[in-house]
Amino acid sequence: MATFILTETRGAVAIITLNRPEVLNAWHSAMRDMLVAALDAAEGNEAVRVIILTGAGDRAFGAGQDLNETKTFDPDRAELWIGEWERLYDRIRSLSKPLIMALNGVAAGSAFQVALLGDFRIAHAGVTMGQPEINSGIASTTGPWIMMEMIGLARTIDLTLTGRMMDASEAHALGLINRIVPQETVMDEALSLAAELAGKPPIAMRLNKARFREVTEPGFRDCLAAGVRNQRISYATGEPARMMELFLATRAARKAAG
Repeated sequence: MATFILTETRGAVAIITLNRPEVLNAWHSAMRDMLVAALDAAEGNEAVRVIILTGAGDRAFGAGQDLNETKTFDPDRAELWIGEWERLYDRIRSLSKPLIMALNGVAAGSAFQVALLGDFRIAHAGVTMGQPEINSGIASTTGPWIMMEMIGLARTIDLTLTGRMMDASEAHALGLINRIVPQETVMDEALSLAAELAGKPPIAMRLNKARFREVTEPGFRDCLAAGVRNQRISYATGEPARMMELFLATRAARKAAG
């Protein structure tokens, strides 16, 4: 069985690695399920005080959804797909332990959203982040929700409707990246921060994180309901399948030419 998620424990720190580097760690159902299981294990391990999430390879934290999976969806499968994301996002949001994102390349689409759901983001100057779903015909609901919580409406409209990617300096200026360090020291910096956080009082940490979840819960539930509604409408038109096929064909042509 393929291992799409790698796990390692270093003292009080659990390191979880997205492990599909050949497709820039793009998500599919099996990978999401394995990530939920890894987060469950880290949450349930009393010796673990901090979690780090990163991506395999040096090109990407994650490229977002694997379009080879979603291009075949019908409205019913699209609704189930939103349920899969709800399970993952709810698991991340309910963690009692701090979650550090060690960003080692592109964080696009749903991987960008997952990065923003972490408590801290450590990156290098070559990292790019953004919400390009519109370019592949995917309507965005969870992405705008988490961006609105962090950067406001005007910037959320910009990133959602243009689908443009931000470089690390822009993301840092907006507060989406906490620290920019040399590429070779991203994990070391994440581990250093993890050691600091592991020394904090665990009950206060748990209560603080629970409160952050509580104050953002209404918006989270609203975006999931909107996601079901919008994806059913969108997939019923056939537009996502057409746009994803075009996107994949264009990408394949660029690779062949290169």
